Amino acid sequence: MGAAQTAGQERTTAAVDFSKQLAAQPTTIPGLTLFDLPVHGDNRGWFKENWQRQKMTDRGLPDFGPVQNNVSYNVSRGTTRGIHAEPWDKHISVATGSVFGAWVDLRQGTTFGRVFTAVIDPSTAIFVPRGVGNAFQSLEDNTAYTYLVNDHWSAEAQAEYTFLNLADSTAAIDWPIPLEQAELSDKDRAHPPLAEVVPMAPATTLVLGATGQLGRELARLLADRSYVEFLGRDRFDLADPAAVGRIDWRRVETVVNAAAYTAVDEAETEDGGRAAWAANAEGVARLAQACGQHRVTLIHVSTDYVFDGTKDGAYTESDPLRPANVYGASKAAGDLAAMVAPRHYLLRTSWVIGDGSNFVRTMCSLAERGIAPSVVSDQFGRLTFTRDLAEAIVHLRNGDAPYGTYNVTNGGAPGSWTEVARHVYAHAGRPTSDVSEVTTEEYFAGTSAARRPLNSVLDLAKLEATGFTPRDQWTALEEYLADSRP
Repeated sequence: MGAAQTAGQERTTAAVDFSKQLAAQPTTIPGLTLFDLPVHGDNRGWFKENWQRQKMTDRGLPDFGPVQNNVSYNVSRGTTRGIHAEPWDKHISVATGSVFGAWVDLRQGTTFGRVFTAVIDPSTAIFVPRGVGNAFQSLEDNTAYTYLVNDHWSAEAQAEYTFLNLADSTAAIDWPIPLEQAELSDKDRAHPPLAEVVPMAPATTLVLGATGQLGRELARLLADRSYVEFLGRDRFDLADPAAVGRIDWRRVETVVNAAAYTAVDEAETEDGGRAAWAANAEGVARLAQACGQHRVTLIHVSTDYVFDGTKDGAYTESDPLRPANVYGASKAAGDLAAMVAPRHYLLRTSWVIGDGSNFVRTMCSLAERGIAPSVVSDQFGRLTFTRDLAEAIVHLRNGDAPYGTYNVTNGGAPGSWTEVARHVYAHAGRPTSDVSEVTTEEYFAGTSAARRPLNSVLDLAKLEATGFTPRDQWTALEEYLADSRP
């Protein structure tokens, strides 16, 4: 039973409170938020801002993107409707009269079945998140109950509704007007009890690039999350213009784009360049547009290659893009496209190491075979282990971090590729002198290889300010080498 119920039942008329200031009041159901609305009255009547985006979001209401406004007019006191949980968010208020509102959490999770009640009159509103069952009983004749929703009704959407019986004994809602005296529809009378309700599943998180190093790490980290769907290139190809249209976006809350064209040298060819732009720029643009249209959070993974590597010092998130090769240019274009999505996290990484082919595994193989490689010594940066990158993604998405661009690599002192290789050789029991130094210019002399940035060091201050500190790269490297997976 909600804390507001007793007080609410004492009020059976909507005497508008003109003294209220806009304020948000969290409830016992996560995400369900009660609002006081300022109402301005004079001898002519009254006026209120029922929904004002900036003011509401400043006070904690999600920017939920309403697309439709509905009105339920109730002729008689005691009209009762519900309990319906829908696959979209709602902002509920009253234009005339007053209602006793009841909300039951019908989402999967530990709060399933939790109840909150309150009286809603013109000076009050409530935000109801997806999956929370909603019901009301009019307390006056001629009550106009209004609500904004952030999706359009359709038969397909209605098939996803979850219902609960108004008289369920577990919820035990203490209706001001007994249900046997109230006006109900036959459909609402026939809804199931809580014991028979199938909880509404969370909205889906899509992980694109599921077979890559980061995709595999996310699969391990989120293995117990039934609402996460992993899509490899066979199911979602960024370069395919039709891929976005095959997604049922009504069911998607977040997209993690870990997919990309990454053949840096091949991108310098005509065919490779075309493929890089198709996936990294055009594909991301289509994805960002869809995410923006459907209010989906986009988490897009980028690269240090959007910079040319000539800066003296670590690159910050606000440094201008200045790629030095075709791959970097395609990723930079993708960065700009991703920013079109209002709810986006753009994560720039460098030197990614995880479960799959990468530099560290190559060095492990060479050390095991007794091969003495020449490794470039004038490229500096930090490794990004997929474990830390995946954990940063979850941290940013589930925390209070503002949308925007974040550098995400491991921490600690930067180093060169030569230093990384020598750490690998030392761990393998091989002499570090087996790894000889060579400059980037010498290493790629006589080839058509793409130009590499010499400075790949990314500043981590913005990420760390959110409360997430990645592991020291050298400590993480030792743990990676000690793990059975390499």
